Amino acid sequence: MLITLPAMQIRGGTSKGVYLLGDDLARYPLDAVLSALMGGAPRQLDGLGGDATTTSKVAVVSPSIEDDVDVDYLFVQVDPKTGRVDRTPTCGNILAGVGPFAIERGLVPVSGDTTVVRIRLVNTGARVVATVRTPDGAVDYSGDTTLAGVSGSAAPVELTFTDFAGGTAGTLFPTGHRIDHIDGVEVSCVDAGVCAIVMRATDLGITGGESPAEINADSALLDRVERIRRKAGELMGLGDVTGRVVPKVMLISASDTADIRSRYLVPTSCHPAHAVSGAINLASTLSIHGTVADEFHSTTTGSAIGIEHPGGVLELAVTLDGDAPVGATITSTARKLFDGTAFVEIR
Repeated sequence: MLITLPAMQIRGGTSKGVYLLGDDLARYPLDAVLSALMGGAPRQLDGLGGDATTTSKVAVVSPSIEDDVDVDYLFVQVDPKTGRVDRTPTCGNILAGVGPFAIERGLVPVSGDTTVVRIRLVNTGARVVATVRTPDGAVDYSGDTTLAGVSGSAAPVELTFTDFAGGTAGTLFPTGHRIDHIDGVEVSCVDAGVCAIVMRATDLGITGGESPAEINADSALLDRVERIRRKAGELMGLGDVTGRVVPKVMLISASDTADIRSRYLVPTSCHPAHAVSGAINLASTLSIHGTVADEFHSTTTGSAIGIEHPGGVLELAVTLDGDAPVGATITSTARKLFDGTAFVEIR
């Protein structure tokens, strides 16, 4: 069966995704449509995916029924190798395009030179306020803001997060501990922004400065990380996480250019830059004493935290209430790539 869907493709942060209205999908089996939309193996040739986890993403945006929220954002990750759909995690990079998309589709009216869009992240329950440039009554994508890992520049999209702790596992530290020992490695299992496992790179026999290509070529390292990830998933109450994209993994180390260096696994390969949700998680972990990131903690509370990743440095600020992260602010960018009709073959 061939169906047509109004679709927009947007580069959000360091990812790229297809943005759809929830109403346009209501009559179809969601997972089947989105898997087919992105294309399947080999190389997602028969769809809009880009044969990588960072380019095989979908945002489903709908008007919210909640009084203090404008739109609901459901993130969907489609595995580029299998076509499997995962709605467990969220994506802070794709989130950068949700505000512009909501304005473009008329879900939120323009309110001046900048327009605020209040967003609920359906996957985790977090709330975000996106501030989008809208001079002359329309979204302006051009500007001077640059992102590490993205060529060129664009207009800034400021994202302020709240209610992002415990969205998947129900609590900030799902195992009940700030440090656990799994297969002889100290780990911190943290649910903030995204459910993730933080480990020191040196505890796994690497420096943490390896390139994504070097990490992806190290099958012994990836196998070891995956064994730890599966055991951590059980400890976090997530059950068998085999084949699922959460919990994510961050391998951390000291940085000469930022507060901390990270290699973000998604989870069986290394991200070419860094996920925003992962950055929120790591900044939260770094800000709380007693975690594996504690030794790297030198940033004054409330100031920006810099995270070095393969594409450069990402900065964000985290607000704590005691030891609980309650707010995070980051500046991202988005750029509309196309707006038109997608043709989807459901077999």
